[in-house]
Amino acid sequence: MNELAIAFGLFLFIEGILYAIFPAKMKNMLKKLELIKDSQLRTGGLIFAILGFIIIYYIKS
Repeated sequence: MNELAIAFGLFLFIEGILYAIFPAKMKNMLKKLELIKDSQLRTGGLIFAILGFIIIYYIKS
């Protein structure tokens, strides 16, 4: 549970830093996100989730 809290904190930190340093670019990126099809977003999300799971699995074992 401790690792999960650390991971969530790291996620929030990285996300916050990006918005603080590059606010205009982040807005532009979010506008472009509307142009991407739902299926492409879903596929990308699944790929990142699987990669994250694999990384966690190898680090923990």
